[in-house]
Amino acid sequence: MKELKYLNKYLYHYKSYLIWGTVFVVLANIFGILPAQIVRHSFDLVSDTIGIYPLFKGTDAQDILYQTFTSVVLIYGTVIVIMALVRGVFLFLMRQTIIVMSRLIEYDLKNEIYYHYQTLPLSFYRRNNTGDLMARISEDVGHVRMYLGPAIMYGLNAVGSFVLVLIYMLIVNPTLTFYAILPLPILSVSIYYVNNLIHKRSTEIQQKLSEMSTFVQESFSGIRVLKAFVRENAFAKNFAETSNQYKIKALRLAMVNALFFPLVFGLIALSTVLTVYIGGLEVIDGTVTIGNIAEFTIYIGMLVWPVTSLGWITSMTERAAASQKRINEFLFTKTDIVSSENIDREIVGDIIFKNVSLVYPDTGIRALKNVSFEVRHGESLAILGSTGSGKSTIANLLCRLYDATEGEILIDNIDIKKYKISTLRQQIGYVPQDVFLFSDSIKTNIAFGAVKVTEEQITQAAKDADVYSNIVAFPKGFDTELGERGITLSGGQKQRVSIARAISRNPSIIILDDALSAVDTKTENTILNNLQRIMVNRTSVIISHRVSSAKLADKIIVLEDGEVVEAGSHEELMLIGGVYKEMYEKQMQGEEEVFN
Repeated sequence: MKELKYLNKYLYHYKSYLIWGTVFVVLANIFGILPAQIVRHSFDLVSDTIGIYPLFKGTDAQDILYQTFTSVVLIYGTVIVIMALVRGVFLFLMRQTIIVMSRLIEYDLKNEIYYHYQTLPLSFYRRNNTGDLMARISEDVGHVRMYLGPAIMYGLNAVGSFVLVLIYMLIVNPTLTFYAILPLPILSVSIYYVNNLIHKRSTEIQQKLSEMSTFVQESFSGIRVLKAFVRENAFAKNFAETSNQYKIKALRLAMVNALFFPLVFGLIALSTVLTVYIGGLEVIDGTVTIGNIAEFTIYIGMLVWPVTSLGWITSMTERAAASQKRINEFLFTKTDIVSSENIDREIVGDIIFKNVSLVYPDTGIRALKNVSFEVRHGESLAILGSTGSGKSTIANLLCRLYDATEGEILIDNIDIKKYKISTLRQQIGYVPQDVFLFSDSIKTNIAFGAVKVTEEQITQAAKDADVYSNIVAFPKGFDTELGERGITLSGGQKQRVSIARAISRNPSIIILDDALSAVDTKTENTILNNLQRIMVNRTSVIISHRVSSAKLADKIIVLEDGEVVEAGSHEELMLIGGVYKEMYEKQMQGEEEVFN
């Protein structure tokens, strides 16, 4: 239960729901017990009347006795119906308080988890897969809600009902009570083990269902590749095998479920038989009446659910504890990307790297080693290098997705760690290497992240990114809905929409992380010419493996294995005749061969 202690703050916050729910549980049980006593009086009345009614045969007293008997029975019946209705009202109110409380806590807990997820660093997402993150905020929270709602509600109901019924039974006849409840502990323990077996097999089914969902998702996501390599039949065969395994596990669960109700009803029947038999002996001895047997039979029915539910409640609580433990693992994970002074000010755009090194915490790979450079406001810096040289790492550091292991990063001569994180990122227009577009309209994707943006700014951003003509060619223009991850667009169009999204923010610093890799040379030149105008009075960082993207920059650095091997302007590096010149000549020669 220690894992579930985390939820106490929510229970305290919604304590009024819990208190009133408990009150309604007690009242519902009281109005559930009282009819049993009326049934006892009714049976005794019937028994007594049957005994004396023939004695008044042929007299007026017999008619009076009959009328009195029917009137009393009618009154008893009316009272029982009224009590059942009142009990129904309290049961309704019980659910409207405790179950509603669980839904409110579920809402708060999901929001807390989602908000916490967004505060965690990028390294956290590299260590954990998306499916696990989603499972904890959906399935695990669902299990916790079952504890907060049904488990607490039925637990209170079971305890209240069992205590009240047992007290009434003991008052009436302790011996009969002992025999009546004798099979119930066996029932509770049996149900506990059956429920655990059901839980175990249900978990196996969920895991297999998850495998099936993942398989189907990958199949549909990679449908182009699947069709291109004519693998439809092979994938269909694999799916059939996985589906058959799911079927086998589902049938095993169905068999256990089939044993559940015969077990319950068999032990209930045994309890009833013992009550009637022992009660009959007590009636013969004159210690109890026939009404007491009827009353005890009703009590047994009322005790069945509390005893039956114990195993179910225990299983549900254990499952919730396991789920809350998984949730707590993430909730107790704290981000190390924090601001030391929360400086909230407008950024000019001067960038200085001083002997910056980075070792990725999740892999231990050294991405940068003693990198130093300086870019002033309004200047542009190009970062070149082969794959894995550390180019994108610099972009991650500027956006504070990671913090440097060694060295210092200054923006406007202030340590980047002192800025309020949201303030820093709001003033950076970042185009990532792996373009991600949301399943929404093109207009919404371009305006994403901008605090205030007009239709004219969206249109101008699309023109500057050289994607305007493609957008207006769509039947719905800027209102065109994109598919998952922007699948409606080509690779080049997605990159250009991503560039337009960064431009629309009107940022102080623009970072293009290999943002032109999916466009042709002509489009690249058009975008670069447009960006030259946009870059005025802004600091620009262009990360690329193409020399053509870098030659217009004021400064160029070349990285190899995380170290700066060359730095200078295009002309200076050409004169040096080193790595940059070699890259330039190879790429220019390659373009000439393509055009020839």
